[in-house]
Amino acid sequence: MHLFSHDNDNIPLSKFELMLKTNSIYFFDAEEFEEIILYYIDSGKLSLAKKAIFLGLNQHPSSVALQLMKVEIYIVEENYEEAEIILNKLRKIEPSNDEIYIQKASIYSKKGQHKKAIEVLHLAIEFSKDEVEIYSMIGMEYLFIDDFDTAKLNFTKCLEVDFDDYSALYNIIYCFDMLKQHEEAINYLDNHIDKDPYSEVAWHQLGRQYFIVENYKKALIAFDYAILIDEQFIGAHLEKAKTLEKLERYKEAIDFFNMTMELDTPTSFAYLQIGRCYEKLNKPELALDYYDKTVNEDPLLDKGWLALTDIYIKQSDYQKALFYIKKALSIDEENNDYWIKLAEINLKLNLFEEAAIAYQKTIELHDDRIEIHIAFVDVLYFLGDYKDALNFLYVTYKNEPNNPEILYRLFALNYLVNEKNEAILNLEKALKADFSLHLLVKDIYKTIFEMEEIKNFIKKFNENN
Repeated sequence: MHLFSHDNDNIPLSKFELMLKTNSIYFFDAEEFEEIILYYIDSGKLSLAKKAIFLGLNQHPSSVALQLMKVEIYIVEENYEEAEIILNKLRKIEPSNDEIYIQKASIYSKKGQHKKAIEVLHLAIEFSKDEVEIYSMIGMEYLFIDDFDTAKLNFTKCLEVDFDDYSALYNIIYCFDMLKQHEEAINYLDNHIDKDPYSEVAWHQLGRQYFIVENYKKALIAFDYAILIDEQFIGAHLEKAKTLEKLERYKEAIDFFNMTMELDTPTSFAYLQIGRCYEKLNKPELALDYYDKTVNEDPLLDKGWLALTDIYIKQSDYQKALFYIKKALSIDEENNDYWIKLAEINLKLNLFEEAAIAYQKTIELHDDRIEIHIAFVDVLYFLGDYKDALNFLYVTYKNEPNNPEILYRLFALNYLVNEKNEAILNLEKALKADFSLHLLVKDIYKTIFEMEEIKNFIKKFNENN
């Protein structure tokens, strides 16, 4: 069906809108009403589409096509019960109308009943002249239930009917990706390219698969072919730039990232990657410039703020690093790595209370790494919160009873709260587990390890062992 544009001075649409303004009644044939309704649906003007359906059914009450459009509006409005009543009536009138089954399947799908949707779509295939559309819909339903193998089979049937169905090709490769069958995807794409060597999409997807399996040289060749076929293929330029970056060919990578922005509008991703390339080339000023462009282009891209944080950490400018990591956290406050970085920056600035808060947040976010727990304990020690540090350490100790890092700290904290017998027992365990480690822990808990009593105990232990 040919669809018209409002700008084309289309007579049926203009006449219909004139009718609405003047409250006159004009006659339209059913096909004209269909085109008017489709125009309004595509334009998102559902209220006008509903008026057109109402008037259309008044003039053509037996039009199945117009009633199906009414069903489509009901589905958009999630009025599934009314939609199904109409579909059940229409099925009795035109049992071989594939659109009835497609709309029925759409309702099942929206209600999360994907297996029922698949059953109905298989009925639609018996009556449809467009098998590609139905197989694609079945494939999508299998995607919803994570049955990627069966989804892949249905998308493959689409390609068997229409070899140029790039949407189906993308979906097939997506299924391979979800199944982590990258080598199988490469074989599939090789076969596809044998049949159609000028498919830039297939070459692009082949390059992506080689990139995933870290065969960057073959990925580069595939992206080159995609660009050779279509010089304006932005995706291929972008993937080639990423591949060149992996190959440490940073200057060339920068050129291709810039190329993507010449072909289309600048993106925060391209700016970020160019910044990283300049950083690898040991050009921090240029890197900073592009990181600034990244966050100006997209202030909500936390990775841009993180890149600025990291470069200022390398320059030992912890005040600026602190400012930027807080920016990243304001965007993604559930990111453990950001909280850890905040804690480490605060430590560099001797902001121990702030560091303790940051470490505590990572632990609340279920970060069970022992090094984080130990860092939190050390900060509490610096703050003089010996009992809090000890109580927290006991919880960690239950999970790691033989860890010398924990045992040395238990000893020190036991000693500080006057649990000297317990302290000596833990010191002995720690020395047995890793004697040399006490030299490192000693730098943190100096006042205790420099006590004559403790120095003598360690000396005797060493002599006896």
